[in-house]
Amino acid sequence: MTTVDNSAPPQTGSATTSGLPRIVAAAMAGAVAEWYEFFLYGTASALVFGHVFFRASGNAIDGVIAAFALYAVGFLARPIGGLIFGHFGDRIGRKALLQLSLVIVGITTFLMGCLPTYGAIGIWAPVLLVTLRLIQGFAFGGEWGGAVLLVSEHSPDNRRGFWASWPQSGVPLGNVLATVVLLVLSANLTDAQFLSWGWRVAFWLSAVVVLVGYWVRSSVDDAPIFLAAQARAEEDRKHALGIAEVLRHHWRAVLIGIGARFAENILYYTVVTFSITYLKLVVKVDTAPILALMLGAHALHFFVIPAVGLLSDLYGRRPVYLTGAVLTAGWGFVAFPMMDTGNYALIMLAITLGLIIESFTYAPYSALMTEMFPTHVRYTALSFCYQVAPIMAGSLAPLIAVSLLNNFHSSVPISLYLVVAAVISVVAVGLAKETAGKSLHRVDEEARAKG
Repeated sequence: MTTVDNSAPPQTGSATTSGLPRIVAAAMAGAVAEWYEFFLYGTASALVFGHVFFRASGNAIDGVIAAFALYAVGFLARPIGGLIFGHFGDRIGRKALLQLSLVIVGITTFLMGCLPTYGAIGIWAPVLLVTLRLIQGFAFGGEWGGAVLLVSEHSPDNRRGFWASWPQSGVPLGNVLATVVLLVLSANLTDAQFLSWGWRVAFWLSAVVVLVGYWVRSSVDDAPIFLAAQARAEEDRKHALGIAEVLRHHWRAVLIGIGARFAENILYYTVVTFSITYLKLVVKVDTAPILALMLGAHALHFFVIPAVGLLSDLYGRRPVYLTGAVLTAGWGFVAFPMMDTGNYALIMLAITLGLIIESFTYAPYSALMTEMFPTHVRYTALSFCYQVAPIMAGSLAPLIAVSLLNNFHSSVPISLYLVVAAVISVVAVGLAKETAGKSLHRVDEEARAKG
């Protein structure tokens, strides 16, 4: 067991622990809105978009592959958004950029629900969809880094893993909201009604989520440690280099941050997006039961993430992370046979097991990354690492999984794909130093000492 010093005073960051729940709520607001839309889009890709936005080919899986290809496109703009939002977030402030990203996400999601179909405007339907995905991906690029830093820079050093994992819990909470909306719509509409207009309502409702999130975020401020770093940067213009400084002085941490995400990112999209397609097309499970099973798994996931974050405070970031990466390698070999039974209890267990394993590589990530970079470039660095990794990992996971299934008619190649992802993350995290309990002031001092 890794020894982590939790006996030191809980210096920080800034705020008292009593004020952290309000900051956590503000940070989670954007994550809920983001992942409401993301689960909505992923589910719609599996169930609706192949029929609505693409020419019918006679093979149901062709439309799904096309929809997942557009799903991947949304990730391409994320690193650009991460760099731009990170650049200005390291200078103007975390809060201001978070508010802007939330507004852009809300507008683009609402407009997706207004798009005409392929039958109405032909090829322009997927063109408009991909345009909105790129704009949305740009805004998403700046969301995670700012939300995590809003919490982690306020958190006590000895409990940063716990508190900084709460914005990550916005992922399952957003998924729960999206699943509830889709369940209500699918239960009250015929398949024809759902395909015609019902799915649009779910996208329009994102406006409510965004408005609530914007209101919650208006009540918080940036952390003192950031304000101090901002003042120093005004005096020292060498820190205006942004991503250039990150890549020049922190390239090793960047590679670790990107590689560490492979297991988590690929497993997550395999569990919550590809599994819907697998259950629908291979196991022949109806839409409503699939969504109900996902709802239960996401609800449990919400509570598991902060619990694992606390484990990373007690036992260290690396041991927790490596446990999850190793277990990722085995999930597919166990989970797909469980799904193949068609038994709802076993399907639920397979999905839940996947999300629990994913939590071990997701919950510690925010604290680990916060503790690896100095304050004046932290937003840029975190956003870059977090958004570059999915281009090579999660964005392609549903598309690769569906293609493997289509070519080999077996889940084994998909399971082997997860093994490769796990190996990449094990190597990356194995190269990282343990950071649990480390003061962010010390991180800044070490960076200044290196010049």
